[in-house]
Amino acid sequence: MKHDTYTDAYIEGVLRDTRVIALVGASPNPDRPSHRVMAFLLGKGYRVIPVNPGQAGKEILGQTVHARLSDIREPVDMVDIFRAPEALPGIVDEALAMTPRPKVLWGQLSVRDDAAAATAEAAGLKVVMDRCPAIEFPRLIG
Repeated sequence: MKHDTYTDAYIEGVLRDTRVIALVGASPNPDRPSHRVMAFLLGKGYRVIPVNPGQAGKEILGQTVHARLSDIREPVDMVDIFRAPEALPGIVDEALAMTPRPKVLWGQLSVRDDAAAATAEAAGLKVVMDRCPAIEFPRLIG
């Protein structure tokens, strides 16, 4: 799949089919985009599991922080990534090692790596890159 554009139906389907999100790069700082997006997603009824090794064991917005994806002990629908694009291949590897695997890999604004996306898609995951669910949700769902 090319990741320059997505149909509205594709993005809306991902957002409607998702219930549990692992948010990689979650920050306790309310001024950080990851914190604001996490608050938005929680407010829309998603279960959001923050992932940040520097905050592991602490809480962000009332949710216990995990050090890595492999520490999460429940099924995750989407892995939402707030990390530099260079980190994406490693995060894809972590996501593919999860049991069960997530259904979606979502790279936030400016988070794009086409080779990592191809790896995830070859394993059956849907991929969205360089988009923000906190922008797409109000635009497509309300």
